[in-house]
Amino acid sequence: MPHTPLSPQHRANAKSMRKVMTDAELKLWNELRAHRLMGLGFRRQFPIAGYIVDFACSKKKLIVEVDGSQHGDADRAGADEVRTKRLEQDGWTVLRFWNDDVIRDIDNVCQHIVIAAGLAGPI
Repeated sequence: MPHTPLSPQHRANAKSMRKVMTDAELKLWNELRAHRLMGLGFRRQFPIAGYIVDFACSKKKLIVEVDGSQHGDADRAGADEVRTKRLEQDGWTVLRFWNDDVIRDIDNVCQHIVIAAGLAGPI
């Protein structure tokens, strides 16, 4: 997959975000890292189309976002919708999960990711 040119600042932001993950992001990353989830290769805090996404599986064109309560705000929700549409224009599938869902029901979150990746049937 060709790399999109990134400004040094954008690259530095992605790198710093990898060092300060939320509890929910860390919990999900422990399930995704090192191809642990059905052999899917994910990268964390990955720059795509001018955005930094939480997790991306380039092979399946799958993005997983873990959202906190601030994403429930109307302004933020609108911005998330614009972001999602832009990423989908490039062929990505975007999944969004609330922090609470990841913390309380990681198995179901992983099941949804596997299904979206086309590696299992519906729940």
